[in-house]
Amino acid sequence: MSPKHSTDIRQAELVAAALALAAERSPSGVTTADLAREVGITQGAVFRHFASKEAIWIAVIDFAHHELLERLRAAAERQTQPLAALRAVFLAHVDFVVEQPGVPRVIFQELQHAQDTPLKARVRQLMLEYRLLLMALLQQAQAAGQLAPGTDLQAAAVLFVGSVQGLVMQSLLSGQVAAMRQQAPTVFDLVQQAMAVPAPLKKPTTRATPETTP
Repeated sequence: MSPKHSTDIRQAELVAAALALAAERSPSGVTTADLAREVGITQGAVFRHFASKEAIWIAVIDFAHHELLERLRAAAERQTQPLAALRAVFLAHVDFVVEQPGVPRVIFQELQHAQDTPLKARVRQLMLEYRLLLMALLQQAQAAGQLAPGTDLQAAAVLFVGSVQGLVMQSLLSGQVAAMRQQAPTVFDLVQQAMAVPAPLKKPTTRATPETTP
């Protein structure tokens, strides 16, 4: 095995270990000694694969960036209608968080810091590409006449992201992350009601009364 191949494997293992530990505790409390123990290497060996602890968390966000957006795009592409694609993106995002609860913990913790950091810049880039995906789908839905007239697409994107983040925050606080899968469809239904063209009301059917003869 080449040194480069070995480094790639170790880096992937350390990223996976960081995500697993972040799912159980505050990411700021995860040490390189914890990561080394999780992977089965010495603490010194960690720095043969990453220059710093921050570099490990940057690699975590890079993993999340690639994996999440790939899943969201694939979910959208499987649908033929824009609103159905938005629903698929919403549910795919929830599935990703259920599988990787350490990712939002890392992101939320980093966004609390007032100062700018390379890690925060990575998070911003992830959110920018996420928003571009949403805006493209919302524009398609608007062009197809699936959104209510006058819908503010920027506000609709904020509502969409905020609804996902609200679900994530509540699930992390309750410790019942898997429950998001049951709640997500109903939450998206409410999001859709807020921006989609209302379904036409069905007219009540009336039965013809038989004619009577005097």
